Amino acid sequence: MANLLDTSDLSNKAAWQATLAELIAVMLFVFVGSGAIIGIGMVGADGGTTLIIAALAHGLAIAALVSAIGRVSGGHINPAVTVAAVVTGRMSLVKGAMYVAAQLIGALVGAALLLSVIPLADQGTLGAHSLNVDVASGLIVEMILTFMLVFVIFATAMDPKGPGHLAPFAIGLTVMVNHFVGVPLTGASMNPARSFGPALATGEWANHWVYWVGPIMGAVLAAIIYEVIYIRGHEEAAA
Repeated sequence: MANLLDTSDLSNKAAWQATLAELIAVMLFVFVGSGAIIGIGMVGADGGTTLIIAALAHGLAIAALVSAIGRVSGGHINPAVTVAAVVTGRMSLVKGAMYVAAQLIGALVGAALLLSVIPLADQGTLGAHSLNVDVASGLIVEMILTFMLVFVIFATAMDPKGPGHLAPFAIGLTVMVNHFVGVPLTGASMNPARSFGPALATGEWANHWVYWVGPIMGAVLAAIIYEVIYIRGHEEAAA
């Protein structure tokens, strides 16, 4: 378990390399994810096609990016995942803050790049998330979707006995499946950075707090349950 107050990462080259990897991955994820939403509007796809394309774009992008940077940073690509790692002692508070700052900067850069290449008439809200249900329902949806995502992440990528080689596929598949449920309800964020970049770039802040509180609460709950029951529980049983 990491020392939460360890500040050595501030002078650690590997920690900064990992932080940069998180920035780049989130930048690409926002560019591809939001770009897919904009592209759907530009070609005039129907509702069912829109849902399928959005799910595939986000799921496949996450699978590819986790595969690319998993060995460097752990492939969080999501502030909620990073918070869960800090809460369960898998990362220091300082390194967690480095990751989250990089993820938010990456999200903003990704959204800004989209603004620079998408025609003004087609920009819209740049794929910013919005609720199609009441706030309480939206909060619950984001909590449940992120709970499932982080439970899968801990089971595959963070559990020492988990199938680490399958983690990118499992994580990407989870993001894709969750989009089928969440897109009509909340947009299926599960990721505060993915919501933050487009919101800041376009000024679309309606109920934005839901996309922070819901994912973080769901992520922390999933992480604690898996860590306590399945990782530490098994370690204690084997001792």
